[in-house]
Amino acid sequence: MALETRRPLVIACAALTADLRAVLAADGLDDLVEVHYLHANLHNTPQRIVGEIRPVLEQARADQRRVFVAYADCGTGGMLDALLAEHPGVGRLPGAHCYEFLAGSRVFAAMQDAELGTFYLTDFLAKHFDALVWSGLGLDRAPELRDLYFSHYTRVVLLAQTDDDEVTQAATVAAERLGLRFERILVGRTGLQAPVHEWSVTIASAAA
Repeated sequence: MALETRRPLVIACAALTADLRAVLAADGLDDLVEVHYLHANLHNTPQRIVGEIRPVLEQARADQRRVFVAYADCGTGGMLDALLAEHPGVGRLPGAHCYEFLAGSRVFAAMQDAELGTFYLTDFLAKHFDALVWSGLGLDRAPELRDLYFSHYTRVVLLAQTDDDEVTQAATVAAERLGLRFERILVGRTGLQAPVHEWSVTIASAAA
């Protein structure tokens, strides 16, 4: 008999919405699990991430639901792992941030070694560049700060999940606005799909 009294729960960053829906559907999980999305603007205030996750996680565990946290460390400085240590059996996405798990740790490390001054975009961040980056950093109010914030950057790299011309164009425009050269690398969704699939196997085993 399964432990959970309600559907298993994924607590996820809203920046992963389209990609998470795609990988859940690929695993046949889209109708079997519930996803609770937290606002994507937490990217700009990572110190708030754990505080937002904690009550959702604690309620789900009180309800005896199986939980997966669709976040990497994401700038919490280990505080997310400290929270998850209080809840054995709750996993998260691997790596330090979405760029690492989407690209894969070895590929991401190689990109960093090749050019440390890289500003990364995902499909979501490219599409929402104005809200999450330009306005999020206050450049809409003080555009002169651009050269201060990005003085040590040399390029923008789009870690693309899909072959979407509109996303590529949005990322190209973002790079131009930042005064940086643009590169695109198609990484797909494997880095997200693999840990979600591993979690889905544990769900199936528990329900057997």
